[in-house]
Amino acid sequence: MMKVRVGLLLLTLFSSNQVLAALDFEDHAFPEFVTSARALAMGNAFINKVDDSWAAFYNPAGLGTVRKFDFQLLNMHLESSSKLISAMSDGPAYKIPTNYIKSFDPEEMRSILTENRGEIMHSRVNLFPNFTTRYFTLGYMVSQRNRSVINNDSANQFEIAERRDHGPVMALNASLFGGVLKLGVSGVYLMRREMYKAIDHDQQINIQDSDYRIGSSVQVTAGARLTLPYTYLPTFSAVLRNATNSNFSKTSDSENFGGVPNQIKQTVDVGFSVSPQIGQASRLHFEVNLKDLNDSYDTSFRRRVAGGVEIDIARKIFLRGGYGDGWGSGGLGIKLRHMTLDLTTYAVDRSRDGFREKEDRRWVFSFASGF
Repeated sequence: MMKVRVGLLLLTLFSSNQVLAALDFEDHAFPEFVTSARALAMGNAFINKVDDSWAAFYNPAGLGTVRKFDFQLLNMHLESSSKLISAMSDGPAYKIPTNYIKSFDPEEMRSILTENRGEIMHSRVNLFPNFTTRYFTLGYMVSQRNRSVINNDSANQFEIAERRDHGPVMALNASLFGGVLKLGVSGVYLMRREMYKAIDHDQQINIQDSDYRIGSSVQVTAGARLTLPYTYLPTFSAVLRNATNSNFSKTSDSENFGGVPNQIKQTVDVGFSVSPQIGQASRLHFEVNLKDLNDSYDTSFRRRVAGGVEIDIARKIFLRGGYGDGWGSGGLGIKLRHMTLDLTTYAVDRSRDGFREKEDRRWVFSFASGF
C-alpha cells in the first residue's frame, strides 16, 4: 500500500502543469548585484581598474583612485539580449521603448516567445544614484532582472525568472604606504524578491505571492589592491564577496511568500594588470581576472577566466574589449564633465556545465549625469 501511495505522489508531481523552473540567475562570471557597462565591455575583468562609484560592487579598494567628487543624480543601466532587441524592433521604431517596458511583463513575454521558441529573452535595469569621493561612496541601488524562454522540446514549457534587488550602499577605503596598498570594504543592505516558475506555454500566467521568495541580507565585500611603483604599474587585487557568509532573513512580509532566497555564495576573485603609457594623453590598461577562485559554483576553469583591455584617450574617450565566460565583449565610453555615456556588448554561455556551447549575446546602454 505504501508503494502505491509513493507512486501516485510521484506521478502527480511529474504530471503537474507547474514545476520549478530551471532558468535562474546563478552567475559565476558576473556576480555583482548591479553591473557596470564599462566592466562588461572588458569581459568583466575590472577589479584592478575600477576607479569610480562601481568600486562598491567590484572592489572597494578602487575608491583610493577616485579622482574627484561626484554626485550622480542619474546613473542608469539598460540591458537586453539580442533576441529580445530583435523582437522589440519588429514594428515602428517609436514603439521600442514601450516594448522594452513590456519585456518585464511575464504575459507579454509568453506571447513574444511563442514566435521565438528556444531563445532566452533577457532584460535588466540598474539604477545607482550615489555620492562618491576619494575613500567614500554612499548610494542606493535598484536592479530588476527578467529572463524567460519557451523550451523548444516536447514539454514546450514557458520558464520565467525574475529578481529585484534594492538597498542602501556604503563603501570605505584606506590607502597605505603612499597608495601602494589600498584596502576597502563595502556593505549593501540587500532586499531581494525573486521568482522561478514554469508552466505550459499555452497556459495563462497566474502569479501568486507564494511564487516569490523574499528576504534581506547584509552583504559585505572586502577588497585589496597592491600597485608596485615600477614601469607599467603592475597591480594585484583580491576581492572577497559575502565576506561575512550571511544568509537571507525573513522580512515582515515573508509569511505570505514562498520562503527566503538562497544564500549568496561566498567567492574570491583575483586579478593582475599593467597600465603602460602609450602617448602624452593616452594610456593602455590590460587586466586578467580569475573569478570564483574557490570554485563555489563548481564551474569550468575556462569559464572563470576573464580578460580586458581599455584604451584611455585624454580621459574623455575610452575604447574597450574583453573576454568573459568564453565569449568576446567590447564597448565605447565617452566621459564629459557632468555626463558619462557607455555602449557595450558582451555575452554569457547559456549552458550550465559546458564551454562556448550556446552564446547569449547582450547589449547595454549606460548613462550617468550629475555634478
